[in-house]
Amino acid sequence: MMVPGVRTWRRNLFICTSRFFLGLLFIYLYCEYIIYYVTQIQCGWPSLAKKPIDGSEPVHAMVLADTHLLGSRNGHWLDKWRREWQMHRGFQTAMTLHQPELVFVLGDLFDEGKWCSQKEFNDYVVRFSQLFQVPAGTTMYSVAGNHDIGFHYRITPQLTNRFEKHLNAPPVSLLSLRGNHFVLINSMAMEGDGCSLCARAVAEIDRIADIFKCSSGSALCKSHTKLEGYSRPIIMQHYPLYRESDSVCTEPDAAPLPERNNIFEERWDCLSKESTEYLVESLHPRAAFGGHTHHSCVVRHSFVPTSDHKIEFIEYTVPSFSWRNRLNPKYYLLTVSPDEVKVAKCGMPREWTMQVTAIFMLLVLIIYLRYSTSRPTSSNFKLLSGKKV
Repeated sequence: MMVPGVRTWRRNLFICTSRFFLGLLFIYLYCEYIIYYVTQIQCGWPSLAKKPIDGSEPVHAMVLADTHLLGSRNGHWLDKWRREWQMHRGFQTAMTLHQPELVFVLGDLFDEGKWCSQKEFNDYVVRFSQLFQVPAGTTMYSVAGNHDIGFHYRITPQLTNRFEKHLNAPPVSLLSLRGNHFVLINSMAMEGDGCSLCARAVAEIDRIADIFKCSSGSALCKSHTKLEGYSRPIIMQHYPLYRESDSVCTEPDAAPLPERNNIFEERWDCLSKESTEYLVESLHPRAAFGGHTHHSCVVRHSFVPTSDHKIEFIEYTVPSFSWRNRLNPKYYLLTVSPDEVKVAKCGMPREWTMQVTAIFMLLVLIIYLRYSTSRPTSSNFKLLSGKKV
């Protein structure tokens, strides 16, 4: 016959163990799933100051950059698995909460695209499509980054063609939706040296620029091809437009000092001054988005090509979406109408926040179990008092 004290001890041990593992399960679910919702639900679509004149719905777009999926050369497999899991959870949570129509990925999708073999590149494409899968009703567009096909001096037709083919990303393309126009550009094709890639890009930019001229009623248009509705375009590319350094960046998540004051090298850290002037004067953008630096920046540009003409717009540099590149990955949400471009920057959970949260919740669980098993209950009180139960 089992002694009552032993039976009670076993029952308490079972209850304590069950609660401990249930607590661990909750901590895991919170820190690996729920925390992404808690963080991102605080960010939503920015509102327009006024409704579009034609009554159409605004375009909702998500913009991210520099995912840098690791290949076989750099990084430990555990780090690779962890970072990809974080990006996957963060992205899928964003898709669930925000449900954008468009997703733009501004280059450096892959960390080793410029080195990897065709087989490795095929694996890259499959992994990317699995990690960043978009739901029905959402379309993703990508532009090439220097880690995808290499800096200009080492780009080969094979590197360019495979990225263009598998990611459907030509050197330059025009996307139009409800009177809003996005020009997607391969930054490495803006070298200006007349190479075949650059020649294709320039020819397409000139063609698109002529379409905008005709659509805006300019007498300088040649082809007479018009868009259904005209508005100044939005540039999407990997490099930032020309600037001397990040010293003009005042965002809280801008590059840290003293790195912020490092002088940029044209065609390496940003577009050349000549290419920037060419794009601005050809396309007359109302906004521009880039990545590459892994840090945030907002720059107000004012170009004066002629004494009686000024082109003003805001450029946004999108921080990296990878925890390998920054402790607080970010992405942008855009609400766009033909008259306005509204921007909201959304943060992902910091890794140290997840770690501290897990430790704190574990301590709370241990204290709770210690208290719940040590306090007297009706059954063990009767046992200790000598009364029969």
